[in-house]
Amino acid sequence: MPAAASTPERARRQVRSYVRRAGRITTAQARALEALWPKFGLEYAPFDLNLDVVFGRSVPRLLEIGFGNGEVLVEVAAQRGDWDCVGIEVHEPGVGRALLQAEARGLTNLRLFRHDAVEVLTHQLADDSFDEIFIFFPDPWPKTRHHKRRLIQGPFADLLARKLRRGGILRLATDWHPYAEQMRDVLDACAGLINCAGSGKYSARPSIRPLTRFERRGQRLGHGVWDLEYQKR
Repeated sequence: MPAAASTPERARRQVRSYVRRAGRITTAQARALEALWPKFGLEYAPFDLNLDVVFGRSVPRLLEIGFGNGEVLVEVAAQRGDWDCVGIEVHEPGVGRALLQAEARGLTNLRLFRHDAVEVLTHQLADDSFDEIFIFFPDPWPKTRHHKRRLIQGPFADLLARKLRRGGILRLATDWHPYAEQMRDVLDACAGLINCAGSGKYSARPSIRPLTRFERRGQRLGHGVWDLEYQKR
């Protein structure tokens, strides 16, 4: 039986970038979680997962972390039938909705995790696995005392760089300018990544990122959105 983790390690693992919300799950979403999970779901386990075996082929791959209700991920998977797409999300209503969309569109190139992204990346997804990684509108945790919960921190940036294949692209977006600045500074300092727009700069919204309902609402309210794009060195 493995030795118990040290107190500092346990404390570090307890700082999550999310809080599990009960949320309201519809009857259809609940049914999807039961009926469609065997088709699209990937269970967390602390050992490397062979994605060639999972999908039955070896093609370019994309990962979206925190895919929400799957609006972007499902659309990209539908557009890129010659790619395989993986999504990670912890909130069950969003996962249920993504499952319903994937089934409605007849997707075969999409798989989903319902687990903590840091643990999945650290223990289950091998290095050099993805050609693109998306992180769109992560929780900004605006209060200073909560900044430690922000997903984009130095160690996580290094982890993302390892999961990208050579020349792979990391795309991020946020509508919270202080978080945009932090993400830019953290990622600019990551030895494994290079800012495609130039150090200290933001990128234009990529055409591959469709406008979400959340973003369209923000535009109507006059909110800004900041995109970042990095390439693995």
